[in-house]
Amino acid sequence: MSVFQMTRTLDEHAADRALRKDVLRGMTRVPKELPPKWFYDARGSELFEEITRLPEYYPTRAEREILLERAREIAAVSGARTLVELGSGSSEKTRHLIEALPALETYVPVDVSESALTGAAESLLEAHPGLNVHALLADFTAPLHLPDSPGPRLVVFLGGTIGNLLPAERAVFLASVRAMLSPGDALLMGTDLVKDEAVLVAAYDDAQGVTAEFDKNVLAVIDRELGADFHTADFEHVAVWNREHEWIEMRLRARSAVTVKIRALDLVVPFEEGEEILTEISAKFRHEGVRKELAEAGLELAHWWTDSAGRFALSLSVADGSVDSDAVD
Repeated sequence: MSVFQMTRTLDEHAADRALRKDVLRGMTRVPKELPPKWFYDARGSELFEEITRLPEYYPTRAEREILLERAREIAAVSGARTLVELGSGSSEKTRHLIEALPALETYVPVDVSESALTGAAESLLEAHPGLNVHALLADFTAPLHLPDSPGPRLVVFLGGTIGNLLPAERAVFLASVRAMLSPGDALLMGTDLVKDEAVLVAAYDDAQGVTAEFDKNVLAVIDRELGADFHTADFEHVAVWNREHEWIEMRLRARSAVTVKIRALDLVVPFEEGEEILTEISAKFRHEGVRKELAEAGLELAHWWTDSAGRFALSLSVADGSVDSDAVD
């Protein structure tokens, strides 16, 4: 008999407090910036799903290809009885792993959206009536206390979301994941790989303008939640490749001088013509770079899989010193 339970570490006002803090900080610093997590209200989530189906946006298809082809191999090397997914959302891609894990008993999705957690759990339990689901309503970038569950555990962090964190933030995050792992546990992480600049820029600035609408949606969120008077038409979406840091930057650029009022913060924000808000970085990785960042967090790369075109990678790592180097793919 399956069981569904939810542990809440965020109260009903947590999102509002975090948004206020991020907007106040981001709109009063130079250059201006906003964290990408605020893209994802209901409309933003719909737009992102549309982005994943665009011909230019390869990461979702590439990662799905790896999961479909390697799910049984991942299951075999992990032997997981508990699957923990950070930033689980709809849990759509994780279903391939759930179906491939014969010993799986418990699924622990972690997300800031209670509706996403509940919806995903209902769907999964209908398809897998013997599965136990213990959802965590939590911010995965903060230290987590996982519920008691049978080991070994496989912690998964998919979608290349690790690339939205700055290097120092990635170091803190990976160290926090390492702290979750017991002997026998593993981390499965998705990373988008460095490739031709034109391919990368197109993936974040599609011809149909869906990504532009997605980028501007963060302004609509601030308007609605904080009583601001941003007008999306006053800003244009820009995607650029930062060669030095090897990441894509998404920005919103003021088309002309404009002043924005954010009533909930009692804040007036002037923009000069051409002034930009950095809304997202999306770092791209190389094999040795991923190995190095994992090692610095006390994790050892054990397996490395890519799609057939070498665009995207899934890496499986374990606590440092617990894998034979000969096992690395």
